[in-house]
Amino acid sequence: MIPLKSSQDLEMLGKAGKILGEVLRRSGKLVRAGLSTGELDQLIEKMILESGALPAFKDYKGFPASACISVNEEIVHGIPGLRIINDGDIVSLDIGVNYQGYFSDSALTVAVGKVDQETIRLIEVTRLSLNEGIKQARVGNHLTDISHTIQVFAEKEGFSVVRQFVGHGIGRALHEEPEVPNFGPAGCGPLLKHGMVLAIEPMINLGGWEAKITDNGWTVITKDGLPSAHFEHTVAITDKGPVILSK
Repeated sequence: MIPLKSSQDLEMLGKAGKILGEVLRRSGKLVRAGLSTGELDQLIEKMILESGALPAFKDYKGFPASACISVNEEIVHGIPGLRIINDGDIVSLDIGVNYQGYFSDSALTVAVGKVDQETIRLIEVTRLSLNEGIKQARVGNHLTDISHTIQVFAEKEGFSVVRQFVGHGIGRALHEEPEVPNFGPAGCGPLLKHGMVLAIEPMINLGGWEAKITDNGWTVITKDGLPSAHFEHTVAITDKGPVILSK
């Protein structure tokens, strides 16, 4: 069952999203060559705690860090550690916060130094595919209207959409119903209603869509070793249209 949020819930989720949006914006500016992903995670955790929230990912099902930091061929769930960020890398930051029992989840991908133009285009197309998907998050549409729009937009630009990992509902829990795929036919799945809140998160690959989980049990990489980009927002579906809570 997909939980519908009350006006009070949406207000609190908006506060959580505002905190996260600022943390993610500041975190993106911290990414630089020479910094380790572990050091970056420590800085992100400090920002979350100073904002009055808690890191939603830390210890979630055993995840050991406050942020998922995925570099180049890593799609999602990159575990921060000793890996040094280098010039020419792209880095995806996926961050969640828990503010007074309300969750928000958001992600972005940034380029470090001189990155080839096709990879820069991958980042931009992934960002725009999220925007296109959000436009479909309207009362009366079907859930897969979001999915289909993202897929069509990304594939039209020559990129591929990850199949194994999808978006999700969010609210009083980090992951709620429904799953939100980034692919599939339009006009399927539940009708969208006022009060639904979704974490919409396209993961788009430069090469093929196939992915695999590494030996650490968390980090997902592209099967062909080519780069992947990731953008995400927490979005409320309202009678007045989609509202990006994590902006």
